[in-house]
Amino acid sequence: MNKYPAWLNVLVVTVFVVGCLLALPNIYGSVPAVQIASSDGSAYDEARLQEFVRVVENGGVTPEAAYLQDGRVVLRFESLNDQAVSNERLTQRYKRDVNIAQTLTTRLPEWVRTLGLSPMSLGLDLRGGVYVLLEVDMATAIETRMSLYVQDFLDRLREAKIRHRVDLRDQIITVRLTTPADLEEARDVLRQADADLLISDGADGKSLSVRMSSAQVKARQDFAIEQNITTLRNRVDQLGVAEPLVQRQGADRIVVQLPGVQDPNEIKRILKATATLEFRMVDLSGDEPGSRRYPGRGDELSQVLKRKIIVSGDQIIDATAGFSEGRAIVSITLDSSGGERMLQTTLENVGKPMSSVFIETRREAIVVGGETVYREIKTEEIVNTATIQGVFKNKFQISGLDPGEAHDLALLLRAGALAAPVYMIDERTIGPSLGQDNIDRGFNAIKIGFLAVIVFMAVYYRAFGMIANIALFSNLIFIVAMLSFLQASLTLPGIAGIVLTVGMAVDANVLIFERIREEVAGGTSPQAAIHAGYEKAFSSIVDANVTTLIAAVVLFGVGTGPIKGFAITLMLGIMTSMFTSIVGTRAIVNVLFGGRKLTSIPV
Repeated sequence: MNKYPAWLNVLVVTVFVVGCLLALPNIYGSVPAVQIASSDGSAYDEARLQEFVRVVENGGVTPEAAYLQDGRVVLRFESLNDQAVSNERLTQRYKRDVNIAQTLTTRLPEWVRTLGLSPMSLGLDLRGGVYVLLEVDMATAIETRMSLYVQDFLDRLREAKIRHRVDLRDQIITVRLTTPADLEEARDVLRQADADLLISDGADGKSLSVRMSSAQVKARQDFAIEQNITTLRNRVDQLGVAEPLVQRQGADRIVVQLPGVQDPNEIKRILKATATLEFRMVDLSGDEPGSRRYPGRGDELSQVLKRKIIVSGDQIIDATAGFSEGRAIVSITLDSSGGERMLQTTLENVGKPMSSVFIETRREAIVVGGETVYREIKTEEIVNTATIQGVFKNKFQISGLDPGEAHDLALLLRAGALAAPVYMIDERTIGPSLGQDNIDRGFNAIKIGFLAVIVFMAVYYRAFGMIANIALFSNLIFIVAMLSFLQASLTLPGIAGIVLTVGMAVDANVLIFERIREEVAGGTSPQAAIHAGYEKAFSSIVDANVTTLIAAVVLFGVGTGPIKGFAITLMLGIMTSMFTSIVGTRAIVNVLFGGRKLTSIPV
């Protein structure tokens, strides 16, 4: 009685060893580091690694370690001063040719990195870094979609040979016709563009009002949020920042957390930048419907450009900054649809001028009547006008920007265009010293709770209490191992979840041990009492843990930020404590007491 088969004992030992191995990287601590990523997203090799090391060493600083990680170069340093000197040296040497980020990284030995092991990710409140809260301009997202409808309506009505005028105001498109006889035909044409649009008759009897349905508005807003999240995540990745968190908060906000980042200025500027490009033909006649004048930048003259957009920023799949004939350029690669439109345009317009329009949207705070209000400023400037000399498709170059703008624009275009402008409404920088203070306080709470439980269990349940303590220690190792394996971020609320798990983990053993005591008091033999204790307490343990697990899943599903951090560690803790409290302790009890003739049990 009370013996596990050999394979189950081997399984328990294997799980413990694997857990220790996965948790191992967390004991080495963090050191200042500089991460270097290619500006075009390509992976670095050993030769570039050595080049960066030589640049830093020429500045009088020797990295504590230098290695490649996910195509990026990581240089570790012993002090923040060495990190700052190296960052300055690299920035001076490469300027905007590479993306450099100051951060913190774990001091892992090479053999640990070779195994592919990594420590658990620490949240912003523990590691320090940059917190940015962005608001998505939903009105502009809707206006942008309505503008596309306007262009589509113009093309369709022109093809149907219906005389018309199309205006957009306050998210309502008004289609004015010359005669009421065209109303039904025009309505059918508009329905072909999108059957879900709401179309109503105008008061004058010869116009139609078109607006999006509430379902379409909601879908467009959700699309804007999701597209912006993807774009912002791509931008952060392009900058070489490790372990970023980009997620939705509420209906129209996005949270960006960059743990370990200590120099936030460049990152905040790139996050909220909305620069993009549009390519339009020059209206040589100056009187085509919808044409308007755009100002020129620098030496470029203002031009009257046609309403129709040939290609926009969201059709650009790659962009790299460089130089040609001493001028900064951006080399553009279009997707298939953009390439086809550019091919068709150049086929039909050889010898005619085409302009590149640089578009940027920003929000400016002004004080009106003692209150701060915001106004949106949209800048549209022609940066390049060139005569189409020949036919081209999906690859070409633009000029007219200074080197810094060319680099930033290439980065933004590679990462993708924002579906709607974003505005920074809150930003905080948490220093690494504050993060370390949070870690110390959090782990002190775990130590105090852990030691108190250990002392109680050892005194009250004697030898069986010490077995429970071994399981409790193993449970902490498994939680850390799972956080490391899943790369789930540990936050301050997460530490609270671990402290709660410590109490819940020992609760299962208390139920088992008390049941064993009751069986012994009732005259059951020691071996039978041990067996009955585990068997009869099992259902109560499962009930208690499953109900808590359900609550944790709900918290994770509907909660945000700190609540999710608490829920993650609580869920992992429940699962690991079930294993250690039931399977782990019983394996030890079976090894120590199973198959022996016992006269008493030290419980």
